[in-house]
Amino acid sequence: MTHLYLVRHGETVDNAAQIMQGQTPGELNDTGFCQAREVAAQLSHQQVDAIVASDLKRSIQTAEVIALPHHLQVDTTPLLRERDWGDFTGRYIPSLKDEPFPDNVESMECLLKRAGQFLDYIRRNYPDQHVVAVGHGIINKAIQAVYYKKSTREIKRMMNAEVRVLLL
Repeated sequence: MTHLYLVRHGETVDNAAQIMQGQTPGELNDTGFCQAREVAAQLSHQQVDAIVASDLKRSIQTAEVIALPHHLQVDTTPLLRERDWGDFTGRYIPSLKDEPFPDNVESMECLLKRAGQFLDYIRRNYPDQHVVAVGHGIINKAIQAVYYKKSTREIKRMMNAEVRVLLL
């Protein structure tokens, strides 16, 4: 059985400014690095065989901090990237409240398909291992929705640097 420690990256400059990051690289702020160190301490006594991150900078930064006590390299995969928010990317989130989704936002169907592909990727490449996977809020929600066979609305939002465990 694979133990998947699903983690949301630490707080970023854009999170704090309420900017829609989507698939931009992002950059952890001081709070985000502190949060990553807290997760590293939390997981320091857990068996961790591998660390996987989204290939976006904010997730890699978080994963590298978590990897330190385990002396592990961080593997990356685009399967863990955040949802592509199309024309909403880079915009102030509160201003988007009543706007219709642009046509170039990644569909929920595509997001859930990618989430399922990520779970298959972990099962295939890390069988019977303890894996930390550092992703993003919406993709992590989609991964849990696929895992639990629920809608994304039924999955509680993950806070920055929150950890949830899935047994695959």
